[in-house]
Amino acid sequence: MTPSPDLKKRVGVLTSGGDAQGMNAAVRAVVRTSLEMGATPYAILEGWQGAVEGGERIKEMAWSDVSSILNEGGTVIGTARSPEFYEYEGRRRACKNLLEKGIDRLVVIGGDGSLTGTNEFRKEWPGHVQGLLEAGEITPEVANAHSALMIVGIVGSIDNDMVGTDMTIGTDSALNRIVEAIDDISSTAASHQRMFVIEVMGRHCGYLPLMSAVAGGADYVFTPENPPTPGWEDDMSEKLRLGREAGRRESIVIVAEGAKDSEGNRITSAQVAQAIEARLGEKPRITILGHVQRGGTPSAYDRWMPTLMGYGAVQEILKATADTPANIIGVRKNRLTRIPLVESVEATRNVAELVANKEFDKAIESRGASFVKMTRINQILSEPPGNTAIPEGAKRVAVMHMGGLAPGMNTAARAAVRIGLDKGMQILGVQGSMSGLMNGNVRELTWSDVEGWAFKGGAELGTRRTMATVDQYYAIGRAIEEHKIDALLLIGGMNAYLSIYDMFQERGRYPAFNIPMVLVPATIDNNLPGAELSIGADTAVNNAVWALDRIKESAAASRRCFVAETMGRKCGYLALMAAIASGAEKVYLNEEPTTLADISKDVAYLKQSFRAGRRLFLVVRNEEAHPEYNREFLARVFESEGEGLYDVRHSALGHLQQGGAPSPFDRLLATRLVYEAIEVLDAIFERGGDDACYIGEAGGKMQAFPVSRMMDHLDTKNRRPFDQWWLSIATVIPVVSMPRGDVIPVEIPIEDADHVVTY
Repeated sequence: MTPSPDLKKRVGVLTSGGDAQGMNAAVRAVVRTSLEMGATPYAILEGWQGAVEGGERIKEMAWSDVSSILNEGGTVIGTARSPEFYEYEGRRRACKNLLEKGIDRLVVIGGDGSLTGTNEFRKEWPGHVQGLLEAGEITPEVANAHSALMIVGIVGSIDNDMVGTDMTIGTDSALNRIVEAIDDISSTAASHQRMFVIEVMGRHCGYLPLMSAVAGGADYVFTPENPPTPGWEDDMSEKLRLGREAGRRESIVIVAEGAKDSEGNRITSAQVAQAIEARLGEKPRITILGHVQRGGTPSAYDRWMPTLMGYGAVQEILKATADTPANIIGVRKNRLTRIPLVESVEATRNVAELVANKEFDKAIESRGASFVKMTRINQILSEPPGNTAIPEGAKRVAVMHMGGLAPGMNTAARAAVRIGLDKGMQILGVQGSMSGLMNGNVRELTWSDVEGWAFKGGAELGTRRTMATVDQYYAIGRAIEEHKIDALLLIGGMNAYLSIYDMFQERGRYPAFNIPMVLVPATIDNNLPGAELSIGADTAVNNAVWALDRIKESAAASRRCFVAETMGRKCGYLALMAAIASGAEKVYLNEEPTTLADISKDVAYLKQSFRAGRRLFLVVRNEEAHPEYNREFLARVFESEGEGLYDVRHSALGHLQQGGAPSPFDRLLATRLVYEAIEVLDAIFERGGDDACYIGEAGGKMQAFPVSRMMDHLDTKNRRPFDQWWLSIATVIPVVSMPRGDVIPVEIPIEDADHVVTY
């Protein structure tokens, strides 16, 4: 018997197809956002099979049902292939079972096949409802109340194969797994001067193999969209041989599981190994990573971004009407984007047709501008040097770091050397920032000098926070002249930016400063103008989340409130993203001033929640959130007002946020930014200019901004840009982590996709 329809909207959520790390974050967000927005959430267990079976497979969800799942891999509500759902009668049963729960709004998390099936089900829904009504299995009231099925899709796929969205759930985590494996294998390979063939997922999409090749410093890569011509065995072997001659101790070849040559012949990892052995007389080791790429804890990105997607999906599904088209909540330019489902799926499937038709250039273009650029960059970075002689009259570009350490600085310096050499430039490395330049610590860097830098933490060239002072300008000018430096490429943070700005202002007094100067953003604070993301910020967030996960495990053993402090100075990016990704209940940011009344309100909620059975309350604070209400103050207030309900501990996460190998994202970002910087320098040299500019990726577009206009965008008092794109998502935390009942969910911006690439 179908219950009478009520006025409260009911939202079903299911995961379908292959699992992907980060699906749980999306499920958690859908459930909790639905509750806070006044809807009733249901989990459909085991994907569409659960809808077909009905009963206990469609479970009403409470707030606590999705507790402690944010850091779990896979999907806790299950996923399964459902042959019955492929049949009309199976879909009819699914419709009936959903109607029995009053569900006519679905958030479906899955790949293109799952989303296509969902859309077909949506189109059939009115027919199913009519049939059930005529058979007497539902009442006219139910039929009238649920005459249409509203759906919103979220793409969960480690392959990142959906055209129209920049990133899909699970891709970043899978890339982390692959690059960690490459790093580990590289160390043992270098010890013995061995060759390895590593097979990664990517049956139809080359994102994972291509990006892991760039991030891991591989010698050769096979992707579905860019297949080699027959005879590839000779080309690959020759490049491996030249790489060894140039100084490489290890050789890594990445093979996509779906790799083929341009004639459609399959290329297996075994064939690659056999080809190398036959031509070079060395037997490579083969490693097939397999399902380890899908498993384990999701990365920070695959927690905070799916959380936003789930939040946005509920926002959309509750506004949807029978006339609302089926959309996917995707990501473009770091913003949630509304993408037409049918158009995106068609474009995705069209890529395979382009490959089959040997239209490889169009297939690569269909993957997006970033994929096209990375294909070119990989060719440059992996191409062993032929004639290593620097051309006569080559421009001498000095590369240096300045500011706090940012993971990825080494990757950026490596890219500068290899891309600069490809442009015919002579690259000089400055050891020790500006003081190193003044002291003459300048040396030429060659292709082999930077071998292995891609995955190293720290900064091989060294970095210092100290800014150049006015009384040092003469010495700096003399050093530029003595070393015949034609351009400066600075990779660093706020002090680097302010130093170059000051030097630009002094060009009239110091003629040596009239050379091109290009800044590349590298700081974990993510507080630089013109750059929505800086090198090092992603690694720092991952490091902070790693620490917070362990704090939560420790604190959960007792009834405890823990106050953790991140770096970031007066920029709250690191604190906010770490808080969302770790599931923190409260975050304090400098950008959102806190009053004593706010703290008092938080204490009241804290006590109420522990009385109700809470065991852990995590607070994250960025280090300069407030000059008086610091970490110790908050801990004392929470402890003194706790009435013995809980104890309080506090800790600063400290410099672990700057340590370790850079994440794949930071390696790729560093490479893209430096590629753009070298392109800009080349253009300046071509026209004989002396521009000073800073490079950034803003709004999804790489741009060069003039240093002369820097202060138009920089809040120098707080050392951060006036406009910070990520602030709008801070409203998510009180909805998905802290159900006080007095929080009115605020809509987060969702942009409309301007187009989906098709050919």
